[in-house]
Amino acid sequence: MKRSKVAFYGFIAPCLIAFTITVIIPFLFGIFYSFTNWNGIKNNIDFIGLSNYYEIYNDKGFGNSFKFTILFTIVSVLLINIIGFILAMLVTSKLKFQNALRTIFFMPNLIGGLILGFIWQFIFGKVFNMIGEATGAKFLQGWLSSTETGFWGLVIVMCWQMAGYIMIIYIAALQNIPTELIEASKIDGANLKYRLKHIIFPLIRPGFTVCLFLTLSNSFKLYDQNLSLTNGGPQNSTQMLALNIYNTAFKFNKMGVAQAKAILFFVIIAFISLIQVYFSKKGEVEM
Repeated sequence: MKRSKVAFYGFIAPCLIAFTITVIIPFLFGIFYSFTNWNGIKNNIDFIGLSNYYEIYNDKGFGNSFKFTILFTIVSVLLINIIGFILAMLVTSKLKFQNALRTIFFMPNLIGGLILGFIWQFIFGKVFNMIGEATGAKFLQGWLSSTETGFWGLVIVMCWQMAGYIMIIYIAALQNIPTELIEASKIDGANLKYRLKHIIFPLIRPGFTVCLFLTLSNSFKLYDQNLSLTNGGPQNSTQMLALNIYNTAFKFNKMGVAQAKAILFFVIIAFISLIQVYFSKKGEVEM
């Protein structure tokens, strides 16, 4: 027992030390700096209490970014999970090329966020304009030049990247369903709609819990695609919370205010994620 404990702590120690150095300690320093007037450069740091949090309360830009991020998250979470589940059902339906389709659907997740944003910026800005001019379709012209098209551009890129990853989780959940249940329901005359409602959905609730958590957290924290695709434009109307915090810290040199925003951002994400996991796990069915 002693040897096994020593081996356990020996294996876990490097990861625990790295996690403490890169996450825990910076997080604690961030909490401290959120109560100071530090600008990220000067050595003299003054404690100013809740002034940074009061400034956030009066910051209309942060409020607009928060509203935009909430709306983006709701739409993205719904679409990513719907598309991911449909793709999972498709590639588990005994198609001839299901393995190739799995690879194709998953590949966008392997592309870095910044590169992905620049690729789709070219598609929205150049390809869509060319098609719109050639066909006379005005709705394809001027993409990313307004708040509405910028919003849907971000949603499209997010769905295109994450749907394949979520598909893999749903595939694992679907393959965990006993085939006897599906075969028995078919023999009894249950159609696809009935099987989805009474067999498949209840039995893959753990998969829904994981996928909702991942899509929620990733949608809230989106930064790289937002930076490379719209950079918050036009006039910061598509600026999400992560980009707003970054600009506050490194563009306006308000590190204390940025840390306060980051702490508030962390609390919001943690609160929403915990509520989602709690209610999702309540409805899970054990097989």
